[in-house]
Amino acid sequence: MAFFSVLAAVALEHLRPLRRPLPHYQHYSRLLRYIERRFNAGEYSHGAIAWALAVLPLLAAVWAIFAILDGVSPLLGWAWNVAVLYATLGFKYYSGDAERIARLLRAGDLDGARAVLAGWRGGDTGDFSVEDITRITIEQTLAASHRQMFGVLFWFVLLAPLGPVGAVLFRAASILSRRWATSRGLFGGFTERAFVVLNWLPVRLTALTYAIAGNFEDATYCWRTQAERWPDPQEGVVVAAGAGAMGLKLGQAVTVAGEVVWRPELGTGQEPDADCIDSAVSMIWRGLVIWLAAGLLTVIAGWVA
Repeated sequence: MAFFSVLAAVALEHLRPLRRPLPHYQHYSRLLRYIERRFNAGEYSHGAIAWALAVLPLLAAVWAIFAILDGVSPLLGWAWNVAVLYATLGFKYYSGDAERIARLLRAGDLDGARAVLAGWRGGDTGDFSVEDITRITIEQTLAASHRQMFGVLFWFVLLAPLGPVGAVLFRAASILSRRWATSRGLFGGFTERAFVVLNWLPVRLTALTYAIAGNFEDATYCWRTQAERWPDPQEGVVVAAGAGAMGLKLGQAVTVAGEVVWRPELGTGQEPDADCIDSAVSMIWRGLVIWLAAGLLTVIAGWVA
C-alpha cells in the first residue's frame, strides 16, 4: 500500500500542485506562535515540552483517523494516506519558482528574478547579481527537494504501518527546526536536535540519490569534503552532493544590502547559468524516478516471494 500511496500522491502533486499560501500551513503556524508565546522562557526543557505539544497530538490525530478509516475499509485508509502525503509534499511549487526565475533570467528581467527569489526565501535580494541569483536558486531548489519531498517520502515509507504519521512527523519537525531555531535562549535547541536526528539518514539518502542521478564520483567527493563547512551541515550534505553531481560551483560570496557576505564554496566545475536551474530540477525528478523504481522493484520482489 505504501508504494501506491506514494505514487498517487506524487502524481497528484505533479498534476495539481498546492499553491501558496497554504491554509493548513497557516493554521499550524498560528498554533506554533501560540505555543511559543506560552512556553518560551528561554530554557531547553521548555523547548522540548513545546515541541511535544506541537507534534505529538498532531501525530496521534493523524494515526487515529487512519486507524478508523482503515478499519472501515482499506481503500479509505489508502485515500487518507494519499491526502495527507499530498498535503505534506510541496516540492512542485518550489520547482515552479525555480523554473520561473530561470525564464526571467534568460529574458534579462533581473528585477523580476530578484522579486521571485525574495518571495521564496525572504531577505534582501536587491543587490544580487545574475550569478548570485542563479547559485542561490539552485541551492534553494536542492535543499527544498529534500525537505519537501525526499525526507517526507522516507519517513512515510518507514512508518507506513502507522499510516501517514511519518510524513507529518518529518514536515512538522522540519518546520519547527526553522521557526524556533532563532528563539531566545536555549528554547530552540531541542527542535534543532530533534530534526538533526530525524534527518540524519534521509539527508544522506538524498545526497546518494543525486550522486546516482549525476556524477557519482564528484558528488561523493564534495559531500565528504565540503558539507561540514556549510552553515547548516545537514543541508550542506544535500547542496554539496547536488553541486558535485552537476559539476557546478555553488556557495561563494554574495552582496546583501551593500555588504559582501562570505559563504563557503561548494561543488566543483563551472559557474552555473540560468539553464543550470532547469538542469537541477531535472536531476531532482530523475532522483524521484530512482526512488519510485526502487519501490516498484521491492513490491514486485514481495509478490514473487
